[in-house]
Amino acid sequence: MNDQLRQRLNRIYDRITSEDFLKTRGIGNEIAFFVFDYPPAAELDVRVFIRILENRIQSAKPNLRLASVNLFEFVIEYLRELKLLDKCFHLQKKKGDAALLKALMGVLNAQKVAHRFVEFARPHDHELVLVHGLGSVYPLLRTHTLLNNLHPLLDRIPLVLFFPGAYKGGKLLLLGGAEQAPEAHNYYRALHLVD
Repeated sequence: MNDQLRQRLNRIYDRITSEDFLKTRGIGNEIAFFVFDYPPAAELDVRVFIRILENRIQSAKPNLRLASVNLFEFVIEYLRELKLLDKCFHLQKKKGDAALLKALMGVLNAQKVAHRFVEFARPHDHELVLVHGLGSVYPLLRTHTLLNNLHPLLDRIPLVLFFPGAYKGGKLLLLGGAEQAPEAHNYYRALHLVD
């Protein structure tokens, strides 16, 4: 992990546990979605950091109600609940990734997934929602469409998205920011968590 990323990570705790952040003061009419973008090569370091961050919040701020959702694990559990997980494995093995993606398009519709996400994470019972595991769930679930569908469901509850890629000019550039990536063509309105 390089020094710049380490410095940015070290600023997260104070930022997300501050009263102004939790009460969404100072963001005007903006939505309470924040992006922490990082180089995809640092994924393992960021995973470790998220676990440390969760533990630090639990011990230092035990009254802060935190929901932390790994989107990959969430999608796996969602497919398991629908009794589709084993069928997905079988389809992928038999017909490949493209057939699986096509078969899951309706099931993983962003609007349906957003509603299930709210049931799963119960953001209204929490003061802060952390979302991670985005690189692992792509292309089954697209970040941009999920966030757009979550926006009306979360009101002013702060959501922090740990994003393996770049967030530039309102564009989510997943996994290294290749302009041809589908996420790159989607404008999104969120705030940078830390510079």
